[in-house]
Order: sequence, then structure tokens, then C-alpha cells
Amino acid sequence: MTRADFTLLDPPVLSRSAVLRDEPLRTDAQRQVAGWPAARLVLIDEKGRAPVDWGTAGPPDGPWDAATREWARLRTRPTAGELPPPDAVLLGEADGVAYWAMRSSDGADEGDWADLRTAGAALDDLGAGLLVGAVAVLNWHDAARFCGRDGSPTRPGNAGWHRVCEAEGHEDYPRTDPAIICLVHDGADRVLLARQPTWPEGRYSVLAGFVEAGESLEACVLREIHEEVGAAIRDIRYLGSQAWPFPRSLMVGFHAQADPDAPLVPADGEIAEAMWVTRAEVRRALSAGDWGAEAQRGERPLLLPGSVSIARSMLESWAALD
Repeated sequence: MTRADFTLLDPPVLSRSAVLRDEPLRTDAQRQVAGWPAARLVLIDEKGRAPVDWGTAGPPDGPWDAATREWARLRTRPTAGELPPPDAVLLGEADGVAYWAMRSSDGADEGDWADLRTAGAALDDLGAGLLVGAVAVLNWHDAARFCGRDGSPTRPGNAGWHRVCEAEGHEDYPRTDPAIICLVHDGADRVLLARQPTWPEGRYSVLAGFVEAGESLEACVLREIHEEVGAAIRDIRYLGSQAWPFPRSLMVGFHAQADPDAPLVPADGEIAEAMWVTRAEVRRALSAGDWGAEAQRGERPLLLPGSVSIARSMLESWAALD
């Protein structure tokens, strides 16, 4: 592998899942009822948080968050009653157990509650897959309570995987907004990083943007990089993807090359700063942890994305090249 080409060292943390999304089960009411007594329930509050258990003595059955040296396990609860509630969402199955998700605001589970940004990198594959799916689908339900065609109320169906217009029977399905994220490098030892105006001083990441209607992913990469920093890129290559349900995105990762000697023109109001950074600088920043690196005496801090972001996986993989 050359410095101009690389792959991700590991899957992005929010792309991991041990959940079988059993689509036929969503329409099989008999199987749903039969499996309901042994099923487990994932509770999600209005802030997108779920109950978790934390540990630091070493992961029990999977990876832990390298930045915090902690592992987390998603805490589920037994189901109640004879039937799944109408607003429950079937996430899928794992080891013969069905998992469902519901909103919770009654504080039924005590202990720590954490969102994906906090716990995503520390969860095992089962917990990560369940929490990402639960947050994404429940966010969609919150925004789809009325029909987009005639404005009438909608009701959930297919175990939470569609909504039906009560007036005309129109069906609506969970939506995903694709976005590209691209690591731009020079083919050698420098990478292009940028800072949004709302970010604190020293916090940088790779460039990203939403895909427009009628646009291919590669065309979006070309457009977004040029719009945000004025760079002309070439040799666009796919890296990987992960869900980003804030509220309903899919981050599709690429890398591409650009000329580091060409002037950068940060987009007014979108990019506060853009700069080329060496591999050695990125390695030092990565070793300092997630977003929290303190500047050495006389040095300007370089703070990089947290472990839950695909941007972190991209930067770690690029920095690992010899």
C-alpha cells in the first residue's frame, strides 16, 4: 500500500452491529407475539440517551474506548404485557432474542444514561448496533407524525418500520440523509484539515457535506471540497461508511488528493480556518486523545475528532501509513 492509497484499519465504531435486521419478522404478528415475553427492550429518552453500565477493569467481551479506557454495555429491560405496544420498534434479533426500542421519559431505569457520542465507541457490537438503530428510527418517528402529502395524522406499522396516513393510506418509511466526508491529502505526508466557526480554537477535522438531490456521491465530494476550501481534488476513493443519526445521516467516507501549494479559500460563514498538517502532527494529536489535547508550551493545540466519529477512523488509518 502506498501513501497515496490506504484503507481503514478498523470499521468505524458506529458501523459495528451484531443485530440481525429480520425484515420478514416485521410483518409476522404471530412471531412477534410469540417472542415478546422473552424479548428485551431498549429505552431511549428524548435526548437520545439509553441506560448503560460502565466498567474499567477490561472489556468483558469486546473492544473498549481507547480514549477513556472504559467499556460500556447497553442495559436492556424485560418486556411487559402480552403484546408489543403500537409505538415499539423492532430492532432485530441476536442469539435468538428479539430486541425492541421505545421512548422513555419516566425514569424507569436508574443509573447512568449515555448517548452515542458518549458511549458509542465503548459499546460492544451488539450494543452499538442496537443503540444506533433505536436512535435513528425513533428520531424518524418523532418527525413523521403527519403525512407529507395531505397533512393528516399517521400511525406506525410493520413493527415500527413504516407509518401509514390515516386519511388516504399513504405509507412513509424511515429516511436517511446521505453525507460525504473526505480526507484530502497530498499523496505524501500532509492532510487538509478545517475548522467550523462554531468550534473552539484548535479543533479541526476533515471536510464533509450533504449530498444534494440528483447528485452522485463522487460529484458531491468534488463540489463540497471546492465550495468549502476552494481546492481542486482528484483520485477520489471510497473508504467506508457509518450511520450518524443526528438526526438521520449516513456518513460516506472517501479520500482524495489535492495540491498543497494551491491557495485555500475557506467558505465565508462555513469554514473559519483551513490548513495542511503533517503526518507527524496528526500522530501527536491522536496520541493526546479525543478533542482534549492540551497545548504544549509555546505550541498551538491541534484537537481532533472523537473516537465515535468516522473522521477519527479515517485520520488514524492515514496516520498509520509508513
